[in-house]
Amino acid sequence: MPRNTHTITAGDIMEMGAYETQRAEMRQGLIAVKKLRRIPVGPDAMFYFESYDTMWMQIHEMLRIEKGGEAQLADELAAYNPMIPNGAELTATLMFEIEDEARRAKILGALGGVEETVFLKIGDDKIIAEAEQDVDRTNADGKASSVQFLHFAFTPDQIAAFKDADTEVILGIGHEAYPHMAMVSATSREELARDFD
Repeated sequence: MPRNTHTITAGDIMEMGAYETQRAEMRQGLIAVKKLRRIPVGPDAMFYFESYDTMWMQIHEMLRIEKGGEAQLADELAAYNPMIPNGAELTATLMFEIEDEARRAKILGALGGVEETVFLKIGDDKIIAEAEQDVDRTNADGKASSVQFLHFAFTPDQIAAFKDADTEVILGIGHEAYPHMAMVSATSREELARDFD
């Protein structure tokens, strides 16, 4: 899998025939990494912290599924490049994973604005997530989307503290209808720290 810094270009994309022959091996290689980048918070929220590698794979999977070729590629690059960490941030896809349809509708209906309450607490510092501005993630009726795209912008001191094993790091959601937090493990922190320049 090629590795750039913060942007995937058309030149980084494999020809689909070649991708198909290597796909299983590449997906297998990402499984352990993605496990470290997946952090549950409470009973229904799962954070998937993104990287160049996860977005590179996602673009290839979309091209493979939709078979849109060159015409599709520009849209996929535009959609997924913003979620590659810029060297001074972490990015995450937050998904509310609720199988029961009635329960899902009820919970999401009470979670309007949840994207504005997500945070990382690093020692005494708190970073409030910023949501991607591509579309509103809470509709006019106050219902939250089950998928949120988030950025956590760090200062140099916060990056240093995040990398310090003695600093406690907590990922949380402060919404009144879903007040949950989780400790970020040392192994996950070590993996996520690779996203910083």
